[in-house]
Amino acid sequence: MIKRCISILLAVVTVLSMTSCSIGKSGGKEQITLTIMGKKTDLAKSYMTDIFERYEKETGNKLDIVAYEDADYEAEAAARFAKGDVPDVFLHFHNADLNDFDVANNFYYLNNEAWVSDLTDSAREYCEDRDGNLLGLPFWESSVSGCYYNKTILDSLGLKPATKQAEFDVLCQALADAGYTPICWPGNGCSWMIQFGLDPVFADDPQILEKINKNEITYADIPEVTDMVQWVSDAAAKGWFGDDYMNTGWSEISPVLSSGEAVMTFIWDTWFYTDFEAENQYTVDDFALMPVFMNTVDGGTYEGGNLNMMMVNKNGAQVEAALDFLSFCATPENYNAAFDGISTVSCFKGQTTNIQSPMVTDAGDSIAANCRVSTAASRVIGYSADEVAAIFKDMFLGRVDAAGCVKRMDESRIATAGREGVDGF
Repeated sequence: MIKRCISILLAVVTVLSMTSCSIGKSGGKEQITLTIMGKKTDLAKSYMTDIFERYEKETGNKLDIVAYEDADYEAEAAARFAKGDVPDVFLHFHNADLNDFDVANNFYYLNNEAWVSDLTDSAREYCEDRDGNLLGLPFWESSVSGCYYNKTILDSLGLKPATKQAEFDVLCQALADAGYTPICWPGNGCSWMIQFGLDPVFADDPQILEKINKNEITYADIPEVTDMVQWVSDAAAKGWFGDDYMNTGWSEISPVLSSGEAVMTFIWDTWFYTDFEAENQYTVDDFALMPVFMNTVDGGTYEGGNLNMMMVNKNGAQVEAALDFLSFCATPENYNAAFDGISTVSCFKGQTTNIQSPMVTDAGDSIAANCRVSTAASRVIGYSADEVAAIFKDMFLGRVDAAGCVKRMDESRIATAGREGVDGF
């Protein structure tokens, strides 16, 4: 009899352990375990760990955090999706890699969630697909990308920040003549710079975006794209990126700027508070912000933040619980606690505890006039920042000219869209 009771007990325990719900109760409700998948470094951010802890403490539910090494994330996540082993909540940036996950068939559109009206316009636009569907909750640090410049050096030379493309070109040459590297261009493995120049082309003219995504036109048919590529090629040839830009990678940006060797770089404000090390002469207080000028729009441009989205798997057994988790994260009391003291542009209208960079607030009028939502990387079908950077590298090394660079950009984009099965490619 004892053996029989033990056998029955073991069977019950086994069955319970295989379910997605734990044995306990929370406030009279069955305790839920939600699976959240993301990159290891993303999930370790302080505001992420804070919101996870708050959710578990206040609801009694559990979170199963599935973290992959950053370099392995896309491949590992895609392999799991292919097997049907999908998380309840999936973290992803709205870039070309998201196309590998069959968004329309796998994820819940969040258009009608109660918290949508609390999103800032730029945060919502970033998270929308081409049809205006909201793909995820932007629970993340936001930023303003632009041309960050050493105002102390400019002041010492009697120079001023630019407001037009021609002024920026004159400024670059004046800095080069004075013995400085005008622009720190991290050509070794960094890929975000080109999208800043392309954003106005597609953000300002939705018809151009629609046509290129229907394969009705190419980059080569858009004069601004050729103008930008030629400008970058000419800037490198003039020495505006310095002599060692092809060996300058992520780790070298900080020392090049803090030493004063380079005066400007195309980057985002949160970088100065997370990665910039004032190990030499200059600190964050020496820097200010103006638009990026890459010869695509005369008044320059800023790019709004690239945001990590919390997306809900619509095919899972716990869709409602996952949506409740997003609602918890989007509650002002909770997101203000999580982002307390974090340097970020607000993603929520009710966000009050975050810190806004003085560089951004001082440039507020210029940003309001010239900021675009991130467009090239998220909405041009087939765009791959890494592939574009590799093509530009070949141009810098003299393997192709500017026209050849544009041609290869088209070939890469079209081939990627074809592999993804996009109609018309």
